[in-house]
Amino acid sequence: MQLRLCTTLFLVFTLTLSFAQKDVKIKGTVLEKDTNIPLEYATVVVKTKEDNKIITGGITDTNGKFNVEVPAGTYIVSVEYISYKTKTFPEQTISKDTDLGTIYLALNVDTLNEVMVVAERTTVEIKLDKKVYNIGKDLTTAGGTVSDALNNVPSVAVDIDGAISLRGNGNVRILINGKPSALAGFGDTNVLSQLPAEAIERVEVITSPSARYDAEGTAGILNIILRQKETLGFNGSINSTIGNPDNIGLNASLNYRTEKYNLFTNLGWRYFDAPRNSFNDVTRFDRVEDGEIISPTFRRIIEDEEVERLNRNYNANVGIEYFLSDKSSITGSLFYRFGSDADLAINESERFNDGIIVEETLRRERDTEQDNSYQIAVNFVQRFGDDADHKLTVDFQYENDSEEGFTFLNEDYLSTDQTDPEPFQIEQEFTNEDQKEYLFQADYVLPIGEDSRFEAGFRSNLENEITDYRLEQEDLETGQLVRNDTITNIFDYDENVNAIYSQYGTKFGKFSFLLGLRLEHTQLKGNIDSRLSDEDLENAYQFPIKTDFDNNYLGLFPTVNLIYNLSGADSDSEESITLGYNRRINRPRGWFINPFPTRSSRTNVFQGNPNIQPAFSNAFDIGYLKRWEKLTLTSSIYYQVETNSFERVEENTGQQTTDEIDIIRTIPINLSTNKRTGAELGVLYNPNKWLRLNSSFNFFQFETDGAFNGVDYSAKNTSWFARFSSKVTVPWQIDWQTNAFYRGAQQDAQSDTEGLLSIDLALSKEIKIKSNSLTVSLNVRDLLNSRKRKSLTTTEFFERYSESQWRQRQINLSLIYRFNQKLNKRERSGNGENGNGDDMDFEG
Repeated sequence: MQLRLCTTLFLVFTLTLSFAQKDVKIKGTVLEKDTNIPLEYATVVVKTKEDNKIITGGITDTNGKFNVEVPAGTYIVSVEYISYKTKTFPEQTISKDTDLGTIYLALNVDTLNEVMVVAERTTVEIKLDKKVYNIGKDLTTAGGTVSDALNNVPSVAVDIDGAISLRGNGNVRILINGKPSALAGFGDTNVLSQLPAEAIERVEVITSPSARYDAEGTAGILNIILRQKETLGFNGSINSTIGNPDNIGLNASLNYRTEKYNLFTNLGWRYFDAPRNSFNDVTRFDRVEDGEIISPTFRRIIEDEEVERLNRNYNANVGIEYFLSDKSSITGSLFYRFGSDADLAINESERFNDGIIVEETLRRERDTEQDNSYQIAVNFVQRFGDDADHKLTVDFQYENDSEEGFTFLNEDYLSTDQTDPEPFQIEQEFTNEDQKEYLFQADYVLPIGEDSRFEAGFRSNLENEITDYRLEQEDLETGQLVRNDTITNIFDYDENVNAIYSQYGTKFGKFSFLLGLRLEHTQLKGNIDSRLSDEDLENAYQFPIKTDFDNNYLGLFPTVNLIYNLSGADSDSEESITLGYNRRINRPRGWFINPFPTRSSRTNVFQGNPNIQPAFSNAFDIGYLKRWEKLTLTSSIYYQVETNSFERVEENTGQQTTDEIDIIRTIPINLSTNKRTGAELGVLYNPNKWLRLNSSFNFFQFETDGAFNGVDYSAKNTSWFARFSSKVTVPWQIDWQTNAFYRGAQQDAQSDTEGLLSIDLALSKEIKIKSNSLTVSLNVRDLLNSRKRKSLTTTEFFERYSESQWRQRQINLSLIYRFNQKLNKRERSGNGENGNGDDMDFEG
């Protein structure tokens, strides 16, 4: 009986297995000929040989791979991609799993004149270590800048001073096409306000960076990918803008591509007036020195400042990509930027005692600045074998930036109760900054099977910054301008970072992981050339100062990124969970270390701290994605502990101006520990072609713990920010977009800042002109003119209420003319300069 049962089960299993094996697999990889770029969304069609009837089909994934199942038989297999020549396998006898290998498609020159317009969409993709936001046609940023575009990206906020933060944390690393760049201003994010928003293709928000990236930036990384047209022939776009307050800009993006090389350029000019204003109301307290109570000369000072800022910027980016062979290419590019600024600040000051105005003054400050910078970049890619992911990428960059600044400051009495007041000193500041940066980088990627990959690399980033600062002040007896030797100095600063890394990623079933380890050596080296001795400097600035220092740090930075796909193969939705851990570093920039004060006014100075140390953080992130046909939901919870965290504090220097007003300094310090906990939620809803809704909410709490100079600066604060965007197509095919942003109130060690609301509106109409198009956009940024920071700062020496507005309401009219814009769905993921293909890129 048992033998008969076993025999029956064996026959059933054998028959079941034989039927299951009727379907066999056809797989392969589709690449673009000459470049080896994977073609995503290429169509694979399988037809019967007898009656040419379609049996099945499929599309390629992001790596150009396909896999379709058919019953055993003889078929005609064709691979198609628009604007490319179809590849056909006329008679394929398929009796077992068959690999067609690598299939190369060539551009079809005869179809290049056939143009199909594809609407740009704002989408989000979840990768192992990042979220990718394809900007699409963001109407509110037309005629705007990169900073404006970033301010519409979830998790990112740009404050009224142009400072960028990620999840409320300002220590964010800005990369251009995957690398540090002069386009990002050597760490000065204000430069991003000079580049046109139209240059952006997408933004990668990397909150859990893999080991391939520099460990700098405890908040994470923002990688800005610039547009690069790839269609064969000559194509491009021209963008012109006019606005109020004065904003005139012209930008041209041009591209010429053949099968052997690709020429690209982006040229821009912009003139704009960005008036800003500020208001400060300061009440000063008595202080105790040597047991004696000292009252301030003026109990209360109110300052009202208006600044006219005229800016002229030129930028040019030209390059060529040359395809050396089917498996190798080299790209060279030159970026140049010139900026010329002229600011005039008028500051009216009222000084009170016992509630009565006792003195009024008017201060004029004229600032001029010229900035010249250029960058030379070379990228080489060598692929091996038939797998496009098996490659070696080598990069070299040289960047040079030179800034010349001049400030003239004078102040006069409008009224005073003094009988014979001593006049104010005229001041002149001269600042010359020269920055040079070298980048050497090599990355090797080795695919292991279909679902695994090993990567290793080396990066050397060498930066030198020389700041030559001179202050001249009027000698009131002779009327001559005399150099102030206690402040005048030359600061020579080097930041050298050398790193090696390796990482391994694999995918099995629904689970994927990417593990990495990065070893970095950091050298922070500085030399101060001053006429003062170390002892004189210590007496003048109240802490030990080394005029020659060389600090070295060696650190290991592990990264772990996991993703689990919850959706089944037959599911009509996508669902995944991600988990990330990384260790990061925050290195102090040169201006955070230079102990010589810069003077924003006679009474307020910023002073670097040469004793400041790098901060280190450990961060954990859990994310969830659910995507339906019309709705995408993203969410995450994160926790970060940062040691030796930076904090800016304000304190009385004990010094006074010639009219006996206390001088307050702002100084960065290591404030021990900063714990940050937060959660974010994003919703993208496209119910119809004419309606798109996008919203995000970010909630965070941070707690600092530490003291400086005997003062406890510990604080705990909860804050949040949210944004909402809607895009509606109204009659006559006019697009109407509304963006709203609100940042909740927040606190730090000394200040309470009120909430802030900003609303942007835009209208856009696209007009087809044969194979070209003209887009007319009208937008208003900060519709309510409400983007103002209002804060109250309290110390033991003073209390200050302040309001400031970096830029007033802006109205822009933009015309964008696009010509020969061919359909091209895939990204150049094989090009090293884009910073793509650097990680496993498993999608959730």
